Amino acid sequence: MCGGAPPGWIVLPKTSAGLVMVDSRHRVLLVHPGGPYFQRRDEGVWSIPKGLCEPGEPLEAAARREFREELGFDPQPAQLFELGSVKQSSGKTVYAWAFAGDWDTSLLRSVRFELEWPPGSGRLQVFPEVDRAEFFEAGVAEHKIVAAQRPFVARALAWARGQLL
Repeated sequence: MCGGAPPGWIVLPKTSAGLVMVDSRHRVLLVHPGGPYFQRRDEGVWSIPKGLCEPGEPLEAAARREFREELGFDPQPAQLFELGSVKQSSGKTVYAWAFAGDWDTSLLRSVRFELEWPPGSGRLQVFPEVDRAEFFEAGVAEHKIVAAQRPFVARALAWARGQLL
């Protein structure tokens, strides 16, 4: 379960959960963060579809919800394979599961968020949480993904090679 704390307590770090889709060609689906801060960045900023858990929300349920919110579809996988967890440099712990599936990335429909941009301008702009989604082969994914999440790519592909053949 995702943690909650008594009122008034400050709880750090946060907990996130996500899903790693592996397609029939043994490529992993990664997402690029939307918004102006990542617009011109590519290597080392892509991620598995994931997000923060709500207090008391089961980790797997959070992973499914975040996948649906970031990509705009609910894949309904027949089987999920637990990939464990990693700790990111921010201190956030990320839990993940892999599943087999194929999807047309042109169908991406991410939720949106508001941000004052440029900072201090007083102007609110709306940006997609995820602006791109692509399937990558292992070698490319290793360069694109946030460094701490690299073990998820390796674990998901090792699982897929045993399951998808």
